[in-house]
Amino acid sequence: MAQLLPRIRSPQDLKRLSLQELEQLAQEIRNELCQLVATRTAHFASNLGVVELCLALHRTFDFSRDRLIWDTGHQIYPHKLVTGRYEQFHTIRKKGGLMGYPNPHESPYDLFMTGHAGCAVGTMLGLRVGDELLGQPDRHAVAVVGDGALPSGVVFEALNNLGGMKRPLLVILNDNEMSICPRVGGVAQHLDRVRMNRFYRSLKREVVQFLKRVPLVGDPAERFLWQLKEAVKAGLHGGMLFEELGIDYVGPIDGHNLAELLRYLEMVKRVPRPILLHVITKKGHGFAPAEADPVTFHTPSPFRHEGGQIIPIGSGKAKASQPYTAVASETIYQQMAANPRVTVITAAMCQGNKLERVREDFPDRFFDTGICESFAVAFAAGKAKAGLRPIVDIYSTFLQRSFDQIFQEVALQDLPVVFMMDRAGLTGPDGPTHHGVFDLGYMRLFPNMVVTAPGDAEDLRLLVPWALQQPHPVAIRYPKAPAASIPRQVAPVELGRWELLRDGADGTILCCGALLEYALQAADTLAREDGLELTVVNCRFVKPLDDELLAAALTDSPFVLTVEEAALACGFGSAVAERAVDLGLDTSHLHRAGIPDRFIEHGERGELLADLGLDAAGLARTCRRLAQSAPGSRRSRRRSGTRQVS
Repeated sequence: MAQLLPRIRSPQDLKRLSLQELEQLAQEIRNELCQLVATRTAHFASNLGVVELCLALHRTFDFSRDRLIWDTGHQIYPHKLVTGRYEQFHTIRKKGGLMGYPNPHESPYDLFMTGHAGCAVGTMLGLRVGDELLGQPDRHAVAVVGDGALPSGVVFEALNNLGGMKRPLLVILNDNEMSICPRVGGVAQHLDRVRMNRFYRSLKREVVQFLKRVPLVGDPAERFLWQLKEAVKAGLHGGMLFEELGIDYVGPIDGHNLAELLRYLEMVKRVPRPILLHVITKKGHGFAPAEADPVTFHTPSPFRHEGGQIIPIGSGKAKASQPYTAVASETIYQQMAANPRVTVITAAMCQGNKLERVREDFPDRFFDTGICESFAVAFAAGKAKAGLRPIVDIYSTFLQRSFDQIFQEVALQDLPVVFMMDRAGLTGPDGPTHHGVFDLGYMRLFPNMVVTAPGDAEDLRLLVPWALQQPHPVAIRYPKAPAASIPRQVAPVELGRWELLRDGADGTILCCGALLEYALQAADTLAREDGLELTVVNCRFVKPLDDELLAAALTDSPFVLTVEEAALACGFGSAVAERAVDLGLDTSHLHRAGIPDRFIEHGERGELLADLGLDAAGLARTCRRLAQSAPGSRRSRRRSGTRQVS
């Protein structure tokens, strides 16, 4: 039973605790995290790794006034526990509960929603300049950045400007040798050398002893920083990367030693220049299974830990169908086995995209670029120009960061890059930073781009090999959800051709993507309960559209409803309306169902779809209402020559 944690109502309470009590509190926080993952999927290893760092930061600074941004905010749980949210912590990642990322609506201690990596230094520099110009230069500014995010271009842009502006800002480099998967690239190798440098580690031990004798005010601390800086420049490669940018470097230090963290933070707090404090932490620290396997324990399924054993909770339940991500991964693997020109690129999401087998069996054609999505797309463009067939496998919400490269390097050049947009639509408990609801809007804008949305697993299996044969860029979007398999004789994939699954005269559902199973369920319900027979179309192509089936629907149906798990603004329904106008079709009976013009909060995907009327029951209600208000059921059959149900 926690003794100290329930008494922490604000970070000010930490300042009254002894070092021993802070260490006890750290253990209580870890226990709380372990209790949480026994109830639901949550970010785990990353939060275990920053407990001491969080406590030390809040003990040293006053973030009711000072500024703190946690980059890649899935490591925010300890911060939430000590900033007045302990009593609500059991609601985290539940609908209506605390968000699993920073949320300014929850607490003034959360300055930004930070669900994407790399922006903390830039936004914090903006805050620092704003405070100075508004007459508050005494507010300290701290940005915590992970080593996995450090290679991002946006981080280097910010560090370059920070060094040039010379503003007093503290960057904490939280180095745990990981992003979600093991980090990659030259910066990672550089940080590894810093960790392993024996001379540097020996010097650091001497420096720690020296620090114990140095008063933490005034000139002595300044002299120490100067001495350390000169030592680095004299031959230790550790901080040269940052020193040459004009940023003082201190470290590396042990991120799980509270006494050492507090001493260094007190020292760097008084430095009136940009400074980077290199903190070494271990992802999963304090929980042996997570330390040994931080990838698996990044967001584990619920479990309990008994007698040294990990016991999954709910493992006796019937297995859900295979997720879309697994179907995509298997299909990519098959295409790579069949065609030596096919390569795959991911951005620090090998495990999330289930590409481990691809990485193991095709190491020369698998590329993990780290959290560098813009580079990943430009890299793919170069490979396509050389004659390869690259697949860019990135979450929808993260692919947004490469918008300009999709435009300039791929679409403008008309290069055959295949974009696999995982986690399209509502991603559930991760919330608004991760919902992939904008991809249809930003992908269908570009000339030469073909945009597709498979309606089920079989569609996805067909669309990938088809896309790899096209001379143009192709985008394929699919959700974080179990993959439906709709019984039918699947129509072959043809550019811009939809699939007619059900034919009825009382209305039409034009369904884009994986909500197709719900559209068919809604049609079944209406036939059974109301005697309404609806047409249901699998609109697997968003660009180009199927003019023939679109015209038939708008001509013959009392109402037409477009359905999409995407933003209505610029989405599939908008595309249908635009094309209908171009074709001179009547759109007075055209209606749209999708994501409204607001950010959707976190919750289970099923809960969110139900709230938005996008589940089977909600679609049935909408169609029933539209049928009742239609000017009359025109029961004419479809013109001869249109495609019928398979």
